[in-house]
Amino acid sequence: MKKTVTYILVADGARARLYANHGVGKGLQPVSGATHKADLHHHDRDILTDKPGRAFSSVSSGRSAMEPPTEWHRFEKHRFAREMAKVLDAAAANKAFDRLILVAPPATLGDLRTELSDATRKMVTAELPKDLTRHAEQALPQHLEGVLAL
Repeated sequence: MKKTVTYILVADGARARLYANHGVGKGLQPVSGATHKADLHHHDRDILTDKPGRAFSSVSSGRSAMEPPTEWHRFEKHRFAREMAKVLDAAAANKAFDRLILVAPPATLGDLRTELSDATRKMVTAELPKDLTRHAEQALPQHLEGVLAL
């Protein structure tokens, strides 16, 4: 009988760790080279290169500043989720795992859902809407008890 390999992605909008579980009683093993970190330690003012544009008021001759149309931190977090989805899609295409569990805050889970391919999305067996990226590796099994037999 073939072993069922479960990948567990623990992520937020800027950090991600990928673990594998090879069956009951095997625990979690970090997938080598699968710790990812985005550079989000900057302010919107550092990203924007210019002052916001100005527009004429429709009722008077005054002018006012326009807000930038994009919240840059949110944009960067979505881009990070897209990169993680590509990593998971590649691993799924190589048949590295049979099941997938996603552990991330709700916004990041939504981003991952939209970016994962259909084939990878079908492999998702559970989602935990929690941010566990700052938890120690030894503490993760107790959070996963409800969705995975370790």
